[in-house]
Amino acid sequence: QVQLVESGGGLVQPGGSLRLSCAASRSMFTLNSMGWYRQAPGKERELVATISGRDYTNYADSVKGRFTISSSNAKNTVYLQMNSLKPEDTAVYYCNYRDTLAVDDYWGQGTQVTVSS
Repeated sequence: QVQLVESGGGLVQPGGSLRLSCAASRSMFTLNSMGWYRQAPGKERELVATISGRDYTNYADSVKGRFTISSSNAKNTVYLQMNSLKPEDTAVYYCNYRDTLAVDDYWGQGTQVTVSS
């Protein structure tokens, strides 16, 4: 199994910034990926951004140009830099580790992000 620990959530005003971190107990292999998903009250969980072991990235259309995902050199930590935050970004953000070969997904406990005046 893979254990994931998220941090960095909190309350921020519209237009502000936050950086989320996720530390994994296992590094990414080239065919694995890590990423961030979010779930707002009453809505389904949605993809925010992913990054592969080869540093290929993917973003939801709603966050392109505002959010940036990156990983550590050891490929065991991912970051989500969130700029120009909007109230609609308010959600619980979950870190994800995808084992492509085993077709398994691992999830962190989630961290709350609230964007409000």
